[in-house]
Formats: sequence, C-alpha cells, structure tokens
Amino acid sequence: MIIDTHIHLDDDRYDEDLDAVLDRAREGGVKQFIIPGADPVTLGKAIDIAQKYNDVYFAVGVHPYDMENFSEDIFHTYLKHEKCVAVGECGLDYFRLEGSDEEKELEKQKQKEVFMAQIKLAREYKKPLIVHIRDASNDSKTVLLENSAAEVGGVLHCFNADEQLLSLAYEGFYFGIGGVLTFKNAKKLVNVLPKIPEDKLVIETDGPYLTPTPHRGERNEPLYTQFIAQKMAELLKKELSEVEDITTKNAQKLFNI
Repeated sequence: MIIDTHIHLDDDRYDEDLDAVLDRAREGGVKQFIIPGADPVTLGKAIDIAQKYNDVYFAVGVHPYDMENFSEDIFHTYLKHEKCVAVGECGLDYFRLEGSDEEKELEKQKQKEVFMAQIKLAREYKKPLIVHIRDASNDSKTVLLENSAAEVGGVLHCFNADEQLLSLAYEGFYFGIGGVLTFKNAKKLVNVLPKIPEDKLVIETDGPYLTPTPHRGERNEPLYTQFIAQKMAELLKKELSEVEDITTKNAQKLFNI
C-alpha cells in the first residue's frame, strides 16, 4: 500500500474524471491521499473533496506565489476540521524573483513573513508542515530552525536533493520523493536518496504536475506513485513491498492518519 502525500485533486484537470482517477489509484494499491493547500481562494474545493471521500485528507496553506491571499482567519477556521492534517504547502520560492536587488529582497522578506506566520499556526494547532522550497534552501532552513518548526516537524515537499537540508531529518522533517526521481537528469536526487534516513521517506506525486517516467508529458495521477516506489526500491536495493511499507508507516506517523 502507498499513501500519496501530495496530490492536487482539486486541480481543474481532475474535474471530469476524479472518481475514475481515485478508483484506478485504489486498485493499484494507493491507500490514502492528501491535498495540499496552496491558495485559500480554492481551499473550499479541496475540503469538499476530502469530505466526500473517506480516504482523502487536506492541508491548509498558502504557496509563496499566492502569499497576497494569506489570512489567519481561514487557518483558524479550517485547522480544526477533522480531515485537516497539516499546514501547507508553505515555504520560500525565489525562482521567479524579478526587478532590482532591492525589490527582490523585499519580495524575499514578504515570503519569509508569510512562511513564519504559517509555522506559528502549525505550532499553535500542533499540525505538521508541508514545506515548499525552490532556490531558497539556506533561507528556508534558517526560517524553520529559528522559528521552532521542529516542534511539529513536517515534510520537505518535492525534495530538491540539496544536501544541506538533510540535517533537517534530525529536526523531525521528512522528505517527499516524487516523479523527478525517475527522470534521466535526476542524478543528484538519485545520489542523495540513500543518504536520507529510511524512517523519513514519504512518496508523493504532486499531480497533475511532475509526471514520472514512463508517462512524462501526460497528466500525473496518484496511481503513478507505483513508478516512484519501484525506482526507490531499485536505488535502495529493497523489495518493492518493503518500500511501500516503510513510506506508508512514515506518512501515517507524520500526518497522524
């Protein structure tokens, strides 16, 4: 059995066949699904899906690109929901920074403030974090450590293979491994994977994005966690069933499901 710890089932690309997507996944051994929150504007749809299906859960969060929509009131409303298992996805993303150096620094500071506010809420409600990091490893690690995020832990979503982040495994953080592991140019992640403690590994698709080989170019879906698990088993020199068991137990422990 596998748990897809990061799947955007609320994306419009699943609207016409969501039942079929979930049924295929279940038949393929996917046990549970977690929808990360990225934008409070669309959160209602994720909650509706989680309420409709017993095996679907959601998280409340604001992605760095949507930080202008951050509102503590929304968090206070939904973090008490029985199907809410985490805060996120939240974090830092410097990939699209534009403008002068001063403007870029201002943007970074705004991202940090929203990130820190979500860490505070996670600690208040004792929920783990789903952390998004892109081109911001050093700052992300600093913010997590300086704001006592280790109190609740969490997962580094779509782990980018930055070795400086590996020490967060000893601060209660897990590492989300997705379809990128199957890409031909994923040498860095392939090399780093064995360095991650086994009890800190979880599987995710990030569907509809980052579709693994052999389905690259298609819409990603939870069933394709099987290709990620197979690649992990190959690289870690373990049986597929062992990888499934390890990552499922890790996800259940992290998200208390």
